[in-house]
Amino acid sequence: MSESKPDARPPRVTTELLNEIARRIVERFHPEKIILFGSHAWGGARADSDVDLLVIMESDRRPAQRSAEVSLQCRPRLLPMDILVRTPAEVEYRLGINDPFLRRIIQQGRTLYER
Repeated sequence: MSESKPDARPPRVTTELLNEIARRIVERFHPEKIILFGSHAWGGARADSDVDLLVIMESDRRPAQRSAEVSLQCRPRLLPMDILVRTPAEVEYRLGINDPFLRRIIQQGRTLYER
């Protein structure tokens, strides 16, 4: 008889799970907006796909520090995630120079939270 192994797959990405992640971020950082992007927003997500979030909020920290702080707030991690944190001024600048990556996130991403 073989021993059953625990299921190591991440939980299914549901609206409830995304709302819980957004709630944790909002509770601590009070961002202007949280946008889901990537395969979970645009389709094509697989079982091993991570959740991509853009968090728009005021901060005087460097982008990597901001992302690390927001990421820590999401522990324990409910899902594998990549979190980008940009200030409103950074978003405005990137859109002003026609950044295709950020433009797609803003235009086609799914807003999870907006102040």
